[in-house]
Amino acid sequence: MSLLDDARRLAATGPVCDACLGRVFADRSFGLTNAERGRSLRVAAALDDDEPFDPVDTADCWVCEGRCAAFDDWAERAAESVADIEFDTYQVGTRTPPLIEENERLLREEIDADPDAGELFKSEFNREVGKLVGRLTDTEVDFQRPDVQFLIDLDADRVETEINSAFVYGRYRKLERDIPQTEWPCRECDGSGRQGSQPCDHCGGSGYLYDDSVEGFVAPLVEDVMDGVDSVFHGAGREDVDALMLGTGRPFVVEVKEPRRRAVDTDRLEDDINAFAGGAVEVEGLRRATYDMVERVKRLEASKTYRAAVEFDAPIDADDLATALDELDGATVEQYTPQRVDHRRANLTRTREVYDAAGELDDSQHATIEIHGAGGLYIKELISGDDGRTEPSLADLLGVGARVTALDVLAVEGEDEPFEDEDYFA
Repeated sequence: MSLLDDARRLAATGPVCDACLGRVFADRSFGLTNAERGRSLRVAAALDDDEPFDPVDTADCWVCEGRCAAFDDWAERAAESVADIEFDTYQVGTRTPPLIEENERLLREEIDADPDAGELFKSEFNREVGKLVGRLTDTEVDFQRPDVQFLIDLDADRVETEINSAFVYGRYRKLERDIPQTEWPCRECDGSGRQGSQPCDHCGGSGYLYDDSVEGFVAPLVEDVMDGVDSVFHGAGREDVDALMLGTGRPFVVEVKEPRRRAVDTDRLEDDINAFAGGAVEVEGLRRATYDMVERVKRLEASKTYRAAVEFDAPIDADDLATALDELDGATVEQYTPQRVDHRRANLTRTREVYDAAGELDDSQHATIEIHGAGGLYIKELISGDDGRTEPSLADLLGVGARVTALDVLAVEGEDEPFEDEDYFA
């Protein structure tokens, strides 16, 4: 059988529109739409047979039931659904009616073709409507992670529009103690603020253990400027509530759900957040980021640098301190889950590296210590020993009880590469 013979047999099954006819042969030749391909085959067959050309009205097509004449209408409906939404990229999907899928199968059976020969109705509908949506909205298609996804449900006669999250990356410094990174619901009332009919005594009825958080100072402003419906704060780890975050700051991403705006002035947003936080928190380096930046912030291996104010149970000698710190410098430390977190962490022994350890006495029973270590190294326990759960520790090396009275995080940086990779910014 020749190509024209196959086209004749398909056309003889009943009224088959040019697009449905051409779609069966979509793998033949390039630079043509399926409608152009189908019409060309119909014209060629008429010439070869020396018969009058008999076009088919798409509305009469038994395969697509006229749907291939509706590309423009669906594109306009999709564009109207996001008329007040800012976006740069999109993707179109189609939910094909079962009857059309069955019709396509029957059409191909007529010439003993594979059920998926050429191109399927869904693919053509996605492409043709998608091209029109791009022209109407002046945006680009993205098959990976578009800003907006349209699902055309033909049976239900509706466009389902999903607005994907937008992301803003930055670094924060926490300049006051006793501020958690994220909101901390009260465990006694599960964040409700009430115990029975009475206000919760534990949180004073607020539902939270702390009035402020880094998330509370940052995420609502990002959500507001992007006109979203909700936001999620993603941090590259977190410091203790009573620790400061200084120096280069800690990387974070704010995810804004269903944003109506994406093109924001991040410099102005940075200023607004810093003014709103009133000196308790500062942010810098705000930039629009991609979806993948969330995973990068949460998973990229990072080292941390700490400064700890340490108090000893008895006077120590400066030389003894220097010797003990030399022992810790470059040490491999084994830490069994610290007592202070064993209610929320699995009980196991973790091995971490100390890259650098230095410090000096402030007086005979107080010192300032700086530690640069691998991510996950518990600094308070590295100092105290945690009743033998951390080995080696500064306390054991000195033979004197030691505890951290104030802790500052000075740097959070990727072990092998920086967090700020251009591939992860929008």
